[in-house]
Amino acid sequence: MPLSDCKYGSNLQTEHTFSLHSLPMAENYGKRTVRTLFDFSHANVTENPDVKWIPQLSLTNLRSISKVKVVSFLMGLTLTFIVMASYILTWDRKGLLLTPSPYQLRPVVVPTSTAAAAAAAAVVSSENNLTDMKLLVKIISSKLEYTPRKVPDEKDIVGTDARLFSVIPRHFLSGIKSPCWYEEFSGELGTDPYKRNLFTLRSKSFKTMCDKLRTNFYEHLYHRGGKLFRLRCLPFFYIIGQPKCGTTDLFHRLLLHPEVKFNTMKEPHWWTRKRFGYIRFKDGFHESFPVEDYLDLFDLAAHNIQEGFSGNSSGDHRALITGEASASTMWDNQAWSYLHGYGEETEPPFLAQDFIHTVQPGAKIIIMLRDPVERLYSDYLYFKMANKSAEDFHQKVVDSVQLFQSCLSERSLRSCAYDTGLSNAMPVRLNLGMYIVFLLDWLTVFHREQILVLRLEDYAANLKVTIKKVFDFLSVGPLSEQVEAALTKRPMSNTRRTADRNLGPMLPATRDLLREFHQPFNHKLASVLDYKAFLWSNT
Repeated sequence: MPLSDCKYGSNLQTEHTFSLHSLPMAENYGKRTVRTLFDFSHANVTENPDVKWIPQLSLTNLRSISKVKVVSFLMGLTLTFIVMASYILTWDRKGLLLTPSPYQLRPVVVPTSTAAAAAAAAVVSSENNLTDMKLLVKIISSKLEYTPRKVPDEKDIVGTDARLFSVIPRHFLSGIKSPCWYEEFSGELGTDPYKRNLFTLRSKSFKTMCDKLRTNFYEHLYHRGGKLFRLRCLPFFYIIGQPKCGTTDLFHRLLLHPEVKFNTMKEPHWWTRKRFGYIRFKDGFHESFPVEDYLDLFDLAAHNIQEGFSGNSSGDHRALITGEASASTMWDNQAWSYLHGYGEETEPPFLAQDFIHTVQPGAKIIIMLRDPVERLYSDYLYFKMANKSAEDFHQKVVDSVQLFQSCLSERSLRSCAYDTGLSNAMPVRLNLGMYIVFLLDWLTVFHREQILVLRLEDYAANLKVTIKKVFDFLSVGPLSEQVEAALTKRPMSNTRRTADRNLGPMLPATRDLLREFHQPFNHKLASVLDYKAFLWSNT
């Protein structure tokens, strides 16, 4: 469906006024070195004038040098290579880069000896810096006005994964809510149906679930015409992102509803990674997880729905639904560059939503977003394991903004948002906060009414109201008082670790920098969703 046909006029403005809770600002930063300046001149030059080359030493000159000096020189040269190799091999977050990044940095360091100096740097260090940042924001704003992506033809989508589209039928069973169908069972009776499932090797909880499922697996087979069939189901809904935006907590609360149950894994990451053979991209190719392994994840739901058919359950389970919540689904399309490269293309030719929509055009999509400034800091604290600090985060933000600007000077905004090389080079995942870029691409294939976009701040401020909005979106029945009490009293999931909380908030300089950077993205998002709270201007 073309983007121009999507109904952006849908009014999501609520009658409630939601308050945002930001972390307290640190009052005294002491003596720190804070990097705040940018040099946004293009860095792709053939020669660095700051590098002084060591003149060549002739054989005669070498002979005139004492053996001690020669040994010292060689040891120093060896030490230099060791240090350089060590730096590369300990690359933070992304591991060893197999190809050099075309994006380079020109860091500028501003020493600050007092808390007052740090506070001054929090606003802007110089007039030139203010001009450069405003210029970058203008460039982003201008490049946000682009034509929608051209959705690939369905035959081309199907042609990329014939196995996927041969397993999942074009139509699902009528009379039940979940997208289910009967698949002929071709295995031998008595054999383990989950023996070869690759998810059992990666998830202890799913392996344990398979131990339970296999005990009565054959009791759920359907006999017809001398053949055996098993009920297969896809998720009814997908929570697709973003990371560190409360998706884990939302998912587990939804499972407390009696009609939203029987899920065995929250984040399979199948659509974006495992179906291509990747667990973590830095670890390289492993083995492709077949679609049958993914469908096994929803067998518990299928068994319960099957019991509703056979009348072996206490209630009609035809309204049962299940879902998954892989926080990579909204944005991660890196597999294409790892497997095929982009060639002359600067953007992935196919996106995850192209495949989900082709197999399941009626899917419900839930997106949970958070102030991108706070999201990035939470992401940094969660995924970086050692040597964390507010200063280190600030430096990584500066580097990432510079790298993004370098890309933007040559490429389109979408190209830079999806670029795998740039993503690997950036020390923090700055691109994940460019929500509108990814949302607009989801709106090219799904109707606006099929996508529910939430804010973590609203969710935290009024849990009952937000959860009810989700249940209404999924068309599930009202909760009993007992279930509602259990749902609201459930402790928050995946909260910040104590050691990370002790690091305190990010520096004011970092917050100001990120807020200005994300402003054009947030403005476009608030406009498309017709909800000013997505400006996050009151944080």
